[in-house]
Amino acid sequence: MSFEEDDRVVLNDKHSEFDGDTGTITQTMESMFGDVTYTVSFEDGQETGIPEDDLEAAAEEDADTDTDTDADTDN
Repeated sequence: MSFEEDDRVVLNDKHSEFDGDTGTITQTMESMFGDVTYTVSFEDGQETGIPEDDLEAAAEEDADTDTDTDADTDN
């Protein structure tokens, strides 16, 4: 699976201080060999040169709270 800028991803790299953290892709780079690496921004910093194999798509966050509060305002 390939990723694009602004995608939310989880890093799986036991050698990284951000292992298991969710971040946002801020840049994609393709090497002269055709390999794509990513720069991912996390809450406490960023990691560059991450191969696609070390990333997985982050789970969607629930947005139900917005629709619930709209229904309560119809009094």
